[in-house]
Amino acid sequence: MKIHVEVDCTPEEARRAMGLPDFTPVHERYVAMLTDTMEKGVSPELLNQLMQSWAPMGEAGMTFWRKMFETTGRGG
Repeated sequence: MKIHVEVDCTPEEARRAMGLPDFTPVHERYVAMLTDTMEKGVSPELLNQLMQSWAPMGEAGMTFWRKMFETTGRGG
């Protein structure tokens, strides 16, 4: 026996029906922060935090990324 159920609803209606939280304010805040960062440019502090999260080998990983960006910044 097969039963087919077709539900016609928007993603918002489906989210509410399943009891999932509404992350719209969080998403809007994230997009606003991202847009603000892109407009102002990347600060050295932000770049440092990003590199630390990418550096699994601690200081050795940070040194690798720093040298790579310094070399790239000088044009080769």
